[in-house]
Amino acid sequence: MRRQARKMSRNGVQPMMLITSGDQLPDMIGVLIGRWLWRYRSELAPAYAAGLTALTGWLLHATHPGWWPGILATTMIAAFALLRLGHRLGLTRTSERLYAAAVLTAEGAWTAAATAEGWGQRPLPQLLLVGGALLSIPWWAHRRRRARVRVERTLAGWPQTAESIGLTGSRVMSAVVDAWGWTARIALRRGHTVADALGKLAAIESALGTRPGAVRIEPDRDRADHFLMRVLHTDPHSRPVPWRAPDTTSITQPIPLGVFEDASPATVLLLRRNALVGGVVGSGKSGVLNVILAALAACEDVVMWGIDLKGGMELRPWAPSLGRLATTPEQAVGVLREAVTELDRRAAESSQVGARVWEPTRSKPALVIVIDEYAELPEAATTYTDSIARRGRAVAVNIVAATQRPTQKAMGHGAARSQMDVRISLRVRERRDVDLILGQGMYNAGWHAHTLDAPGKFLISAPEHPTPKRARAYLIRDDDVNATAHRHAAQRPVLNAPHPAPEPTQPATTEDRLWQELRNAPEAGLAVSKLVKITGMSRPTLYRRLSDYAETGRVVQVGRGRYRAATPQTGDEP
Repeated sequence: MRRQARKMSRNGVQPMMLITSGDQLPDMIGVLIGRWLWRYRSELAPAYAAGLTALTGWLLHATHPGWWPGILATTMIAAFALLRLGHRLGLTRTSERLYAAAVLTAEGAWTAAATAEGWGQRPLPQLLLVGGALLSIPWWAHRRRRARVRVERTLAGWPQTAESIGLTGSRVMSAVVDAWGWTARIALRRGHTVADALGKLAAIESALGTRPGAVRIEPDRDRADHFLMRVLHTDPHSRPVPWRAPDTTSITQPIPLGVFEDASPATVLLLRRNALVGGVVGSGKSGVLNVILAALAACEDVVMWGIDLKGGMELRPWAPSLGRLATTPEQAVGVLREAVTELDRRAAESSQVGARVWEPTRSKPALVIVIDEYAELPEAATTYTDSIARRGRAVAVNIVAATQRPTQKAMGHGAARSQMDVRISLRVRERRDVDLILGQGMYNAGWHAHTLDAPGKFLISAPEHPTPKRARAYLIRDDDVNATAHRHAAQRPVLNAPHPAPEPTQPATTEDRLWQELRNAPEAGLAVSKLVKITGMSRPTLYRRLSDYAETGRVVQVGRGRYRAATPQTGDEP
């Protein structure tokens, strides 16, 4: 027996020991039966409910047989309330609420009949047996109940699991089961931290028998010796998340990007922050940029400028809502130069009035420069991006940049990369790329962006997102992009001050040329299409200029798409 015990101990099997005096066998059997009934309490819950219902009916018939109308009325009210408010109790699905209401109604009706006639009166016993068996089938087959039972048994064996993976002494504090898996709060042995658990991530997946990549580990914000372990049986982000028009109206509000795995919204504040979006080709960078642009287009206190060095393939659909759009390296340098000029003007104005920060309004909007393929910017542009990154925060002039691999060489040798407050990492090819996008040491801290397995899945690092939580960006389609860009084009704010550095594609006398043509226009006016050809302006820019002139009474619209100056006298300046 001793040899057998040593063999079982070496194999990790602990024999069950029952200590008895020899004359308490019935008590021991009672203890074993009680443990068995508790272990399988979930499977036997319908039998427990039927027994409790029968006992309640017997007691009420013996003591208060006249209560049956009140019992029946209370049951109907409770069932109706369960249908309407059951989601607050965790019954998120309609089928779950219907099942719970049906069980409650059946038990209440049987209890009322047993109270009035007695629980043994035929056919009440037969109804209790047959009805209980039929109503038990959905309970036994329900996936969430079965998942909860599996989780309870898994966690009951956690001490042995922890010992086998090198986390001896850790224990489970609590666990919650949801639609996709379960989350447990684990307390570590003294001296251990969440870094030790992160190093055992693959071992934990093996010990729990899950698929690779199914376990998430997050630090506990309140305790350094605790961590949260989330196990996913099914991927909540296996399908794209449809985009819906955001309800944001100001850049001071968080921008919705997508949804986390726990169904909470993934939002980020972009006011006075530079953002970096990185990932390999096909990981969904353009989709994330489109989601950001759609949210900013709905804000009435931000002006957006775009730089797309792929010839405008990505940002040109947003042209109606963009104040500037550069598609060549030369144009990009000009746009960034003008942004620095605007930054200096705001800094001087804030200094004169004694303001420390620029509060965006419709008349004094924030300025966001969206740059796709940042690594393609010419060397001359990095001087301006560095200046914006360093000095633009206080005056609300910021950059949102997207690139495949933000190395120091790709981002230039200045301060732009280090000044990115918001980092969004989509799928990367190598582990070292995690630190390139999210910052040094982030991979060792659990930010494993190389394991993201679908376009649009991302990790976000920001002041409000200090822990690695996987999210999936909204899927915004081309039709939604075009509709959103045109819907908000008419209400886009403009920068009040004239800019001494005009767009590179336009001559320095663009404003003068426009005003000269309007003054020389015939009584029938000039068509917008002709003004576009003469001035070289884009249609959105031209319409904004004409709208500004019309508000001051300098220009009148004489027909559909035809304008002329209201006072054609020479010397009148715009």
